[in-house]
Amino acid sequence: MNELMEKQLPELGFDKAYGNEYAEVYFNEEKKTIACTIMSDYVPIRFFIETFNQISKIAQSCKYERFIFDKRELRTFHQPSMEWYFIEWKTKMIDYGLIKHRKLLPDLKWFVKAVEIAKQPLLDRLSDEEKSKLDIIYCESLEEALEK
Repeated sequence: MNELMEKQLPELGFDKAYGNEYAEVYFNEEKKTIACTIMSDYVPIRFFIETFNQISKIAQSCKYERFIFDKRELRTFHQPSMEWYFIEWKTKMIDYGLIKHRKLLPDLKWFVKAVEIAKQPLLDRLSDEEKSKLDIIYCESLEEALEK
């Protein structure tokens, strides 16, 4: 879908919960969804963790089951951030019922390949039970992420 025509989260009924110079966090209780949009090409790990700690506070209410992670603006693949997000943060979200993870990646072949290469070793570190509870799908648009 053409990004210029794609509806943004506020137009899709989301309220902004948090933001900094690198990311914005939105939620929609009716759709049981929390969304994080990366706003820059790189996010220092300190701000990455800070942002996801804010998301955790929202998720603790156990009202949400879907998380949309829009990383289309990223141009830097930072392995330590991905590892922390995948192993530490994502497994904690299982306890809150936030198990549907929808991801939007940059339209960069090398970035997509880096994600593919890094994903399997991280999945291998999760227990079978954790893996069975996570529903991870890569999407092309916010609307698709909300449908799946």
